[in-house]
Amino acid sequence: MAEEKELSGKDKILNELKQLEYEFTIELPRALRTAAALGDLSENSEYKYARERQDYVRARIRQLQQQLAKLSSIDLSKLPRDRASYGSTLILRDIDRGAEITYRLVTPEEADYEKGLISTSSPIGKSLLNKEEGDEVTVQTPNGARKFEIIKLMTIHDEE
Repeated sequence: MAEEKELSGKDKILNELKQLEYEFTIELPRALRTAAALGDLSENSEYKYARERQDYVRARIRQLQQQLAKLSSIDLSKLPRDRASYGSTLILRDIDRGAEITYRLVTPEEADYEKGLISTSSPIGKSLLNKEEGDEVTVQTPNGARKFEIIKLMTIHDEE
């Protein structure tokens, strides 16, 4: 079975944007024309749905374009080399449980908790930002506070 290549956050955004732009420029106008041909627009649920979907898709396209602009504005040369920031991989020791866990700090679009990809805007991500190897960090979780020690920090620069 062939392994599926992991898409970056930017690639995921580009893929979704491409699909939505196709829907917005091709599929929705076709659906609106078909629904309009059915007659009275005031009681035409197909037309109403297509218009609502068109508004949603337009807003989502705008949102994705803003996310792409934000991603493009990340200047990797300005990311710290000695503290946790976007792209850093951290090996943490859970002080209370003694277990080790590895997280990589990513954008919200790339986040996947099951794979250890933690958004820099999540509670865990925010608590790790700007920390160094050896630091202890307290993270507020829904189950209460947890304490971690940063055993190893690899920044995005270490992986180049």
